[in-house]
Amino acid sequence: MAYFRYDHAILDRFPGVVGGIIHATGVTNGPPPDGLADEFTATQATVRSQIGATPLSEMPALAAWRRVFRAFGVDPTQYRSAAEGLLRRLTKHGELPSIGTLVDLANLVSIRYALPVAVFDRRMISGTTVVRFARGDERWADLGSSTTDRPAPGEVIFADEEDVVAARRWCWRQSAASAASDDTSEILVTVEGHHDGAADDVPRALDDLERLLSAHAAPRGVRRALLRAGSPAFE
Repeated sequence: MAYFRYDHAILDRFPGVVGGIIHATGVTNGPPPDGLADEFTATQATVRSQIGATPLSEMPALAAWRRVFRAFGVDPTQYRSAAEGLLRRLTKHGELPSIGTLVDLANLVSIRYALPVAVFDRRMISGTTVVRFARGDERWADLGSSTTDRPAPGEVIFADEEDVVAARRWCWRQSAASAASDDTSEILVTVEGHHDGAADDVPRALDDLERLLSAHAAPRGVRRALLRAGSPAFE
């Protein structure tokens, strides 16, 4: 069984996408340990210094995501990629809040590489997660809301085999049900890029994610894969 794959129509439209996938079992979540908290704080300071006065829209990884959003009909200044949203908050407020071990390590890697990183709780996913264009009849519940909504036809979504949406507008926001919680034990982690350096940056981000998971989330097992147009599925 495939855990995650890109639909052929997505790869036809966005052939340069590079996706990094980690499947981890037996993980623990909860408050971040001191080592992770220290690295998260230090990384925020380093990233703020590196960005300086550079507009986020000029950073290659973020600019590429903006182009992708526009290509499937979404205004990237109204709906920002997850990585740009984090970096915007960091540069505006000076720090990011701590959420918990799994989210903090994902956010740490996201701001370090300016790439969207998502952690999905596998309990709430039926079968394979597919990155595809929405028909518009799929089901979606936003974080912080119990109301079920529908994605817009043609937007890029992460959907399972029962048409439940785990992420909308590709990497804008994930669903309430798929988010990591204190008792999450099996996860799928994604990190994706479209920029010219994605073939180098995504594997490095995967290395960091695997290191941080192993050090702070005590997984029983970790598997990973690098997906591209010629190898679109993680099984």
